[in-house]
Formats: sequence, C-alpha cells, structure tokens
Amino acid sequence: MKKKVLAVDIDGTVTLNGFGTIHLKALEKLRNLKNDGHHVIFVTGRSSVEAYILSIFGGLTLLGVGENGGCITHGEIMTHELLGNKEECQNAFSYLKEKLDEPILEKPVFPRLTEVVLDRTFDIKNAQKLLDEKGFNVGLFDSGYAYHINSRGIDKGSGLIKALEMLNADLEDTIALGDSETDVPLFRTVKNNIAVNNSIPELKEIAKIVTTKNSGEGLLEGLDMISSEF
Repeated sequence: MKKKVLAVDIDGTVTLNGFGTIHLKALEKLRNLKNDGHHVIFVTGRSSVEAYILSIFGGLTLLGVGENGGCITHGEIMTHELLGNKEECQNAFSYLKEKLDEPILEKPVFPRLTEVVLDRTFDIKNAQKLLDEKGFNVGLFDSGYAYHINSRGIDKGSGLIKALEMLNADLEDTIALGDSETDVPLFRTVKNNIAVNNSIPELKEIAKIVTTKNSGEGLLEGLDMISSEF
C-alpha cells in the first residue's frame, strides 16, 4: 500500500455545515485512514495549535499547518515551526489603521504566532493596494471567516510543502480537500484535490473533483469517490 497524505482544511470542509462543529463521521473516516497507515494533517487558516489539538483528539497525524501556512505545530511534545513574520504583519496592520476610513479591527481568535486576523469590515482590495504602494512584504487573504495578513509568499501551499518535508512524504502522494479562497494556493500546489460543494467558484474551477454535498458530508463523498486511491 502506498502511503498517502491527506491535507484537509477545517472550517467548511470537515465541519457539519459552515464553521465550528466538527462532522464526527467525517473525522472518523479520516481517523480510519490514519489507522490504515496514511498521514492525515489539517491545513487551516486557524491557529496551528487548534489544528494540532484536533489532531490529538481526532487520532490523526500529530502535525498541523495553521495560520494559512505561517506556522506548523508538530511532535509528541508540541513544537512550533514559524514560517511567517508576525512583526511585519503587525506593522502592516498599524499602517492600515492610519490610512483606511473604514473600521479595521482585530478579530478575537486563538492567539497567532505569525499573522494578524481582522474582521471583514473593509475593502480588502483597496487595503492590499495601499500596502503594496508602501512596500509592505505582506498579503491580505479572505478565508470567508476573517481577513488575514500573512507574510508574502506564505500560504497553505508553501506550508504544506514544508510539512511534507518534515513527514518525508511526496507531493505526488498527497490529496488536498478544501473550500475557500485560502485553499486556492493549496490546490495549485496539490493537483490531486477535492473541493466540497460549498466551495467558492474559483476553487471549483481548479479542483480535480467537486462533490455534490457540502462540508463534512462532501468530504465523506469525496473520499468515497477516490476510495481506489487507498
């Protein structure tokens, strides 16, 4: 059996519907794949610590790629691998607070190590233009839940590549599952990919498989569709 790596988004992908509550049957399916010898890792816009904790209680591979690729938390003793630079993200946030007329507020989330998370209360394209004109080396991304300021070049795709190096695993043996804008770089990196039905149109356009069901139900459907891979 060829060992696979499943790179799975959390919110909107392994949840009951939308954000928050985990779809327990979907989690059970992922745990069964882990027990069969495959790696199952969460690649999320949430904190890598949240991904890591869910991996512990879900019985999955003890490695979580969080903060849209900015941080990897892994190991029997929790260890962080920082890929992004929070200071430059905070500086960009401070600049936007000075320049934007709209309210710009940090979103109350689990503490971040490499990014700044903001409420979706302003024009993200205009904000990115301001940052680019000033020469900030950061990007703004919309997860559907919040706006994220990440270091330039940091995304779920680059975070996954680092995770695969740590697992001594191959990109060709990886399958990605997701739903949002932040999963686009992941899908461009992983050609074997599955978009659940509630995904944004841009992700569906580049997906190898698009399910007919949403969120956790879609994850189950997608895994059934590629059962021959395992």
